[in-house]
Amino acid sequence: MTADPVTAAACPECQAAVALAPDTLDGEIVPCGECLAELEVVTAVPPTLALAPDVEEDWGE
Repeated sequence: MTADPVTAAACPECQAAVALAPDTLDGEIVPCGECLAELEVVTAVPPTLALAPDVEEDWGE
């Protein structure tokens, strides 16, 4: 049995390689292991990351 392949993308904050599992979906939030930034998977194929947007309260709107 072989392990599932893992892809990687560069962290936009510190440029470290961030491993992405093969079942990673667009819009998923993943942490950077180096700088601990929360990253959003913009596209899984090809793997592209961006800083995750800050969560804002909507105050019931």
